Amino acid sequence: MSQTVSFTAMKDGTRAEYELLARLEKPFLAMTADRVLDELRRAGEVTLEGYKISRLTHGLQSATRAMRDGADIDWIVGALLHDIGDGLAPQNHDRMSAEVIRPFLRWDVAWVVEHHGIFQMLYYAHHYGWDRNARDQFRDHPCFDSCAAFCERWDQSSFDPDYPTEPLDHFVPLVRAVFGRKAYDPAVQREGFVSMLSGPNP
Repeated sequence: MSQTVSFTAMKDGTRAEYELLARLEKPFLAMTADRVLDELRRAGEVTLEGYKISRLTHGLQSATRAMRDGADIDWIVGALLHDIGDGLAPQNHDRMSAEVIRPFLRWDVAWVVEHHGIFQMLYYAHHYGWDRNARDQFRDHPCFDSCAAFCERWDQSSFDPDYPTEPLDHFVPLVRAVFGRKAYDPAVQREGFVSMLSGPNP
């Protein structure tokens, strides 16, 4: 069978052609962790504008703090990748970052990453005349406290060039393990379960 489909409009494709596409896509899907790691390395080449560290160092420092707090693999990788959308979508990087991790991590970790931007406003929004308490619109959400703690403990404090931060190589096995999971596995995502940021989760 040809390695190229014959159709030029998706509605004209046959079952055999779509089976071919699914088969050809498998190696690409298997390389997701590599693409994520490449994006992290690119982030190491960009200093956060006005800050003392690179985008990569901020993610590594957040993940290092999570790890040293006793967080599990989902929280550590979530902390590492919480700003991975920054390079392409700085205005809505939190939502883009969440979509990168959503198929492979618990739902509450993805929710926290998706909303950490508005929660971070607590620390700076008033300097611009914005509402620093904008996060209160989510006050009744079950992940509110998790997101507040994520920002306080691991995100807003991770801009320190002197903090002893683990290198990217330390987290590579965790990234590969997470992105090696079956996408959207209900047993992984655990919709509705709110996990602890520190210590083992049941």
